[in-house]
Amino acid sequence: MHSALLAIDLFFVIEKLVLIVGIVTMSLVIAMYETYAERKVAAFIQDRRGPNRAGPFGLLQPLADGLKLFMKEEIIPNTSNRFLFILGPCLAMLAAMMTSAVIPWGGKLNVMGREVNLQIADINIGILYVFGVVSMGVYGIMIGGWASNNKFSLMAALRGASQVISYELPMGLSLIALLMLTGSLKMSEIVAQQIDSWWNVVYQPLGFFIFLVCAFAECNRTPFDLPEAENELNFGYHQEYSSMKLGFYLFAEYINMFISSVIMATLFFGGYDIPFFNDAAHADWGNWLVALQAVSLLGKVALFIFLFMWVRWTIPRFRYDQLMNLGWKGLIPLSLINMIVTAAIVLLKANHWKF
Repeated sequence: MHSALLAIDLFFVIEKLVLIVGIVTMSLVIAMYETYAERKVAAFIQDRRGPNRAGPFGLLQPLADGLKLFMKEEIIPNTSNRFLFILGPCLAMLAAMMTSAVIPWGGKLNVMGREVNLQIADINIGILYVFGVVSMGVYGIMIGGWASNNKFSLMAALRGASQVISYELPMGLSLIALLMLTGSLKMSEIVAQQIDSWWNVVYQPLGFFIFLVCAFAECNRTPFDLPEAENELNFGYHQEYSSMKLGFYLFAEYINMFISSVIMATLFFGGYDIPFFNDAAHADWGNWLVALQAVSLLGKVALFIFLFMWVRWTIPRFRYDQLMNLGWKGLIPLSLINMIVTAAIVLLKANHWKF
């Protein structure tokens, strides 16, 4: 009996380790090729070719860029706080990678007669976990900017902190309205409800729009890239960084963009649900169905990533006062109205629309 339980526990540990390694590797590879895609999208919009020298169609350009960062000299300013200077990019990268732990990437695989859930941790407070980890990411920016002992870096770090605080409020309020409809914080249950019914974007179009705008601000993407405003703050909060410390900050931004896209697809667009495709009717497809579900989720994510890039190369950067006005005077009132209207509808529905 004891040996059987030990074997089950060992299989569970191996299963989770394989999932962690696979998701981390996938996130890094996708983040690496997001840099390639961004340059190609920019080239298309600006009517030029983009990277086309390293490998066929320039596909090896991300590897060349990564090798360049590895080979660069590592410089730590004499006047900086050495420990915090190193901790900043590590914390930003760690927070970016941890967010993917509660995301369901597909249904259940059948491996040697055992069901394997394509989700590292199916906890009952999944959305709260995402918010908690995302909030940690700003510490990487703050610590890096302060430890650099550079006034431009510190100013950029303060901008980043105030921006994240301002836009996390309407993002949270938009999710409260969503949770009123779903009744659960568990990511897998939110996806399951959308598979059985309509996608949440149908019920919460305004909530999705608010969440989308806040995701741009959380990821420091144009038009909300004030912490990295090169024309105002030289190079932003990572001005004093070089080599892979700079690489960690840049990779963290692209991983955040990828994870934000996955979260939006999961919460509002059915997650791994395949449109017009009844999972129950194709249950006999087995692991092939799970593979199609994962491809469906990544397809939705690719559309969101393209949207991030398209906006970057078409909309100019906001001024700082415009950024704050939009957050506090625009999005927060809108999200409160959305929450109140959703609460009224849920209450009326619970009372069977009796007045």
